[in-house]
Amino acid sequence: MGVTVNTTYLGGLRTENVHLQSGCKIITDAPTDNRGKGEAFSPTDLLATSLGNCIMTIMGITAMDNDIDIVGTQLQITKIMASDPRRVAEVVMEFNFPDKGYSKEEKELIESVAGTSPVPLSVHANLKQTIKFNW
Repeated sequence: MGVTVNTTYLGGLRTENVHLQSGCKIITDAPTDNRGKGEAFSPTDLLATSLGNCIMTIMGITAMDNDIDIVGTQLQITKIMASDPRRVAEVVMEFNFPDKGYSKEEKELIESVAGTSPVPLSVHANLKQTIKFNW
């Protein structure tokens, strides 16, 4: 297996991360409540984003495999921090689906895969994952 991401510390609590396969870059900053500038995603923001996006992706795969159109679905992600130790305590993910007349079966199918993708299954069991579906 090869390297996935190259990270460079730029100073001032900022990193630059390059996805080697695509060349895509992500900058991170420490949050303002932890001595950072808050000018980019923090590492914990990326954790919460990864969790929500992984769920969205597995729902997209399921939708694609079953001819269900979820294009336009919006996701709001709320990260809730805890202290002592400082960590992400909860991630609230609220999915807002477009009004496309989904059947009960389609809704149940999409909702059923929400916790079955790699990121939700990889994070610590103490991380509370709250998922809301608005159809």
